[in-house]
Amino acid sequence: MQQADDFKEESSCLERLLYSVGDGEYNLATQFKNWTISDILRHLYLFNKAAKNTLVDQPKFFRLMNDLQNARETGMTLLEIQLEMLDGLSGKALLNSWGSSYRELAKIYSLTDPKKRVKWAGPDMSARSSITARQMETWAHGQAIFDLFGKKRQETDRIRNIAHLGVSTYGWTFTNRSLSMPEPAPHVCLVSPKGEKWVWNTPQEDNSVFGLAVEFSQVVTQVRNIADTSIVTKGENAMKWMAVAQCFAGEAQDPPKPGTRKTAIK
Repeated sequence: MQQADDFKEESSCLERLLYSVGDGEYNLATQFKNWTISDILRHLYLFNKAAKNTLVDQPKFFRLMNDLQNARETGMTLLEIQLEMLDGLSGKALLNSWGSSYRELAKIYSLTDPKKRVKWAGPDMSARSSITARQMETWAHGQAIFDLFGKKRQETDRIRNIAHLGVSTYGWTFTNRSLSMPEPAPHVCLVSPKGEKWVWNTPQEDNSVFGLAVEFSQVVTQVRNIADTSIVTKGENAMKWMAVAQCFAGEAQDPPKPGTRKTAIK
């Protein structure tokens, strides 16, 4: 499954940056809700473990989800829950554990039927969608770490998986906010990191989204406000979508305020 290889490469890209991080820097706060590098890695590690168990040990997966829910009901924050569930793992030990988890997860999914249905916190999904979601989350949370150190990520055409997820969750963005989905969905035309043109949906002169695939992905994962990108929208449907686009599961979230998520100047 190509998406499993893409997830592995996405994780490896972040790992290479983190190899240069000193132990004392893992507690530095990022622009994402002031989460530290350790907070982000714990989050990625914990849900990599969950994604693994959807395939190899479903009872263990359901126990993890149940433990998460029970902890939330006691008033614990997600960061507190992750810290407790992972026994305070941090620094290089955390990096190594997360590194092992993504490599194992990629291998397991690479040998799985892409259409196989797997469990998750929300509706069931295909194995292809599951590993794409792991790539998306790794890429999105990784952006906060690249931003922190003033680094530009080496983007490749594996970003297409995330862009496709962004396009396919057009309806979800609105239903998750208890809003009617505006129809038709906009035409989307994006430029890949290699300069190729990627398109989705029927061409419409008055209902479209144009721009770079990387910036589009930044908007739908809410790591950038659209005002901080060169994305161009035409028409009311496209404008409404890009203002609150959300390709990830969970409660409706608002994008960052303009200018609040950016690459630090070093």
